[in-house]
Amino acid sequence: MSKHGRILVAMSGGIDSSLAAVMLHEEGYEVIGMTMKTWDYASSGGTKKETGCCSLDSINDARNIAVNLGFPHYILDIREEFGDYVIDHFTGEYLEGRTPNPCVLCNTHIKWDALLRRADRLDCEFIATGHYAHIRQEAGGLADGRYVISKGVDTLKDQSYVLWGVSQESLSRTKLPLGHLRKSEIRDMAREKGFIELVTKSESYEICFVPDNDYRGFLKRRIPGLEAEVAGGNFVMEGTGKILGKHQGYPFYTIGQRKGLGMAFGQPMFVTEIRKETNEVVLGIDTDLLRDGMIVSKLNLQKYDHIPAPMETITKVRYKDAGTPATISQTGDKIEVLFEQGVSAIAPGQAAVFYEGDDVVGGGWIMKSFRQANPLAATNQIANVSA
Repeated sequence: MSKHGRILVAMSGGIDSSLAAVMLHEEGYEVIGMTMKTWDYASSGGTKKETGCCSLDSINDARNIAVNLGFPHYILDIREEFGDYVIDHFTGEYLEGRTPNPCVLCNTHIKWDALLRRADRLDCEFIATGHYAHIRQEAGGLADGRYVISKGVDTLKDQSYVLWGVSQESLSRTKLPLGHLRKSEIRDMAREKGFIELVTKSESYEICFVPDNDYRGFLKRRIPGLEAEVAGGNFVMEGTGKILGKHQGYPFYTIGQRKGLGMAFGQPMFVTEIRKETNEVVLGIDTDLLRDGMIVSKLNLQKYDHIPAPMETITKVRYKDAGTPATISQTGDKIEVLFEQGVSAIAPGQAAVFYEGDDVVGGGWIMKSFRQANPLAATNQIANVSA
């Protein structure tokens, strides 16, 4: 009988999830490995060799770790539920003029739910992943009894941002064994245990179903006729509305984009706004990207069950964002964020995550950003945003 009970470990075949399984096995858990098959890249019409967590090589790498250590390994086919939810959301957001974040959506709405369902069938009390973050249960104060995600000690690898959407119930059954380690320590551990192939294996930072990073090509293959339908809209100038030229279609641009505009303007120009209704893409200079605040919806709060009004946080608007001091205020199911200084290239459709120190307070999806004519004036931007 195992020392700590049975645990289901999500194993992508990479070094992080593999070492998470190794560590838990050595701690005395009865480990069951599971690799999730989310996508066949060939079905998207792409030409690049399939890589990453869904490839046959990655599945075999995960299975080899399990075989070497003597614990079971299963492959879980979730392509149907992944495609229906994540990919439909991905294409739908671009058609709405927003910039989606499919990896966050997949982590919190597909993989965790899928793992917990299988954990129940396999009589596993816990699940585990190779994310660089911590989970703890608070004792006392406003957060008493709640499960909180906090940053991993390796600031370059910290993945707390992508876990803001995990529910309290799911967190109560989740182990993150890598949160107290740095990536260099994980590599050293793999070498010591003889898993050299994991140390030399390249890591993929691409969207699994767009491994060539050409999301425009993916959209065109996914939605036949889209290119012809949206082509010919106008580039317009921020502030003046002056027409600068024609673009290829609003879904093929993202907020903050500078390269690939297809025109020369005599100075660096950036996408500052996307207007689906008129098929316009607004361009401006770098300072035109700055925003004073934003509205965030579809919230998941972790540290508190509601936001004590108003609350000082560090708010991140993208994964690699260092974060900006901000005051957040909750009204119903939305949060208004006011930054201490302008934040560049806030993209509706991306995730916003609020931190109190290293703790994730919660997060949500960015609906819109705004400027204030007078930063000291009281605002109620939420009232101007439809649900």
